Amino acid sequence: MAQSASTESEPEIARLLADCARKDRQAFQRLYERTAPQLLACLIRILRNRALAEDALQDVFVQVWGRAGQFEDGRGSAWAWLIAIARYRAIDLRRRETRRATEPWTDVDDIPGDEEPQDSGLAFGQRATAALSRCLGALQPRQRDCIVLAYQGGLTHAEVASEIGEPLGSVKSWIRRGLLALKRCLES
Repeated sequence: MAQSASTESEPEIARLLADCARKDRQAFQRLYERTAPQLLACLIRILRNRALAEDALQDVFVQVWGRAGQFEDGRGSAWAWLIAIARYRAIDLRRRETRRATEPWTDVDDIPGDEEPQDSGLAFGQRATAALSRCLGALQPRQRDCIVLAYQGGLTHAEVASEIGEPLGSVKSWIRRGLLALKRCLES
């Protein structure tokens, strides 16, 4: 039903975007009223936090207002364009929130998992954590640092390179070789 509603409204949304590109405030208001509920639902699904999703929705419409002229009707759907902006904004916010919430481990020994098991599911998780800690400890320090920053810290390869002050190609190689070594170690 939502799919048919968006298909039926596609020409209207494309027209409103074209009007927004000409800085028509009434068209922007109508666009917001017409699309905000669906975009908010999409953002809530991704972020799993209504307050954060509402902040993201505001950012999305700021971007739409500034970039409406970039939408080309012949290249794709207006709905897809709006959802892509919302999705990328949500991913950026989630990555930023993850980075804030997590403190990168300074040493492999700081990885949680040494507590006594409470039940079989927890025991399995602790065994997996212990195996990961053991295998991370066997890596070369640069490989380990890059993998922890990328996967635990949520940084991109470029951000890892910037963080540790090394060339991007080296960081990519260290991560790739480190992940291969981790896989071999965990499989043994």
